[in-house]
This record gives sequence, structure tokens and C-alpha cells, in this order.
Amino acid sequence: MLKIRGLQAWYGQSHVLQEVDIDVERGELVCLIGRNGAGKTTTLKSVMGLVEKVRGSVMFNGEEMLDLPAHARFHRGLAYVPEERRIVPGLDVRDNLRLGLIASKLKRREAELIAEVTKIFPRLAERINQNAITLSGGEQQMLAIARALIARPKLIMLDEPSEGIMPALVDEMFDLFRQLRAQGVTILLVEQNVERALSVADRAYVIDHGVIVHHASAEVLLADSEIQEKYCAV
Repeated sequence: MLKIRGLQAWYGQSHVLQEVDIDVERGELVCLIGRNGAGKTTTLKSVMGLVEKVRGSVMFNGEEMLDLPAHARFHRGLAYVPEERRIVPGLDVRDNLRLGLIASKLKRREAELIAEVTKIFPRLAERINQNAITLSGGEQQMLAIARALIARPKLIMLDEPSEGIMPALVDEMFDLFRQLRAQGVTILLVEQNVERALSVADRAYVIDHGVIVHHASAEVLLADSEIQEKYCAV
């Protein structure tokens, strides 16, 4: 589904990504792990079209994405949930969910899709009329993911979804990822909680200083404490 080849990215004069290659097959959960500053977030932003200077190839369902703007990539079925969550203050949960459909062809099915996504996130159903900014950090993260899922993307990219969330909700979050994976949702996950990420993933890539340095099944990497300590330890 997603084929990244020779991806390079710059912020100003800083060469952040250098020849990154990643594959994600339909229905897989693939995680990208590495230390802070290794290039994980830049990889996701580059795939989504949010980095100005990039080179290489990003093929999605057989179509080159690199020359398309972010909104066109969204219409092709790519979704991105940034680490910052970007919940809109002053709007309730329902209206924040509606924002996920604002540029979607599915907008006319808004009520149906909100009902569908809140079945996956029962906490949001309970808080549907609540000002979204008053939700807990974990609930806001669930809202951000639900807002991305509501337009039924073909692939969703998640950036550090468990960051700053209480442990009980982290458990709930990773249960959700297992559920989505079982339903056939394709996921590219960036996550600092390496053991938890590998426990739900099919495969994983390790990135260091903008270069993919290791790639294996999640099971193999989960058992490789040397790789985890060398490239992923904080």
C-alpha cells in the first residue's frame, strides 16, 4: 500500500532524512521506532506532504504522492494524527469529529459516521456534547484518532499517541490499535513506548539520524534487547 524509497527531507539547511526506505502492506500495523530526534516525525510529515523540501519517492496505492499537496493526499486516503493532537477549543466533541469530514466526500453521511466512530470510542459517545478541550489528555488523543478515522482513510499514521497519557488509558489505547488492526485498518505508528508498540505491530523499522538502520518482524525486534538499547533507549 505504501512504498517509500530514498526519502530525503530538510528543515532549512538541516538534512534530517537520508535515503529512508519503508514498506507498509495493506492491513498491516508497522511501527517506526528510534530515539528522539531520529527522524520519525519528519518521516510521517514528509509522507503527508507537510515538509517543504523533500526528495525521493512516496508511492501510495501505486500512485506517486511526492508532488501532491497534503489535501490531495488526504483525498487519496492518507490520514495523519500529529503528536500535538490539535483539538479545537470552544468546540464540543461532536463538532471536532465533524471537522474530520469537512473536506471529505463522505460529509453527507456525517451522522452515520459519527455514530460509527463513537462505537469504537465509547468514551467519546459519553462526552459527545462536552467541550473537547475539557477532556483528559488520553480522551483528547482518542478524539484526534477518531477524527482521523471518521473519513475512512486507507492508511492512518499516528505520531506518539501514548505521549503524556495516564497508564490506564495507554492500555486502552493499545487495545484499540489491536482492534483496528483486526478490522483491517492499515497503520503506520511512531511510538516512544517501544515494547508496547512492538507488542501490537506486525513489523518494525528502526531509524537513527535519519537513516533506517534495522528492519525485522516485531516479534524479532521485541526479543532483541541489544537493538532496543542501542537505538531506542531514551
